[in-house]
Amino acid sequence: MHRAPLPPHLAAGSFSLRAADKAGLTRTRTAAKDLVTVSRGIRVPLASAAVGAAALRAYTDLDDTSVLALGSAGRIWNVPFTGRHGADWRIHLARRRGASPPRRANVVGHLLTLLPGEVVEYDGVRLTSPARTFLDLASVLSLDELVAAGDSLVCAHGPEFPVPRQPLCTIADLRAVVANHPGARGVRAARAALELIRVGADSQPETVMRLALVRAGLPEPELNYVLWGVHGAPVLWPDAAYVRRRISVQYDGAGHGGPEQYLRDIRREAVTREYGWLEVRVSKDEVTGERPAVVCKVRAALESRG
Repeated sequence: MHRAPLPPHLAAGSFSLRAADKAGLTRTRTAAKDLVTVSRGIRVPLASAAVGAAALRAYTDLDDTSVLALGSAGRIWNVPFTGRHGADWRIHLARRRGASPPRRANVVGHLLTLLPGEVVEYDGVRLTSPARTFLDLASVLSLDELVAAGDSLVCAHGPEFPVPRQPLCTIADLRAVVANHPGARGVRAARAALELIRVGADSQPETVMRLALVRAGLPEPELNYVLWGVHGAPVLWPDAAYVRRRISVQYDGAGHGGPEQYLRDIRREAVTREYGWLEVRVSKDEVTGERPAVVCKVRAALESRG
């Protein structure tokens, strides 16, 4: 049986029957077997491999009052989730207080006090702003998880970095949202996390590494440091740096196992030595546990340099 092709904007991800009506699709077409009903009034093309905002846009298109929040907003903002939060793929939808919470299959409904500027549109969906998402996540994440979330939102790298990066918000933005909601759930955790959030951590393990060093009584390393070469060009971008002692701490994650990355790591270490710095390489296993091995490695490096 020949089926009319879906409009491109509907074929690329989830869509609501409301959007289908606007596009002129008949109910016969939206009931066709090449579409999956994932929730009441929501269809997803069988051939769609949509992720992120494209996969969730139908949930905010159902009505003009629903917004993605908490974990669902966090995923779109690329907040790192691990453990049970990483395995929770339910849709978190919120409405403003005074309305009824969203109720449908695979949806966790929330009622939130949302101030101007705390709801934004991004990539076709309505969701809580990065800073507001941080505050809401404070009610469900551990302190370290929340610090990693905050680090990811404020992370920035200038044009002198191999991959420049703009922050999704600033630490000042986070502080402002927290100050505007003194009675919110998790606000104490948010305040505690704010004292530990820093600009420059690219990943959750880098945050965990930094927290482990500080809690062990070692000096806090500098993030976003750039070592400039003799010709005025940047040559090294440590994940963390003890500048006065010329120590570079580099976290080697899962992506460092390939042959090309292995060669790049060797060249990086050679450049580090050439400029009189000492490189401390840290693996995934060395930042976990009650006594992370990274603490001993960095302490030994610091002691070796006075």
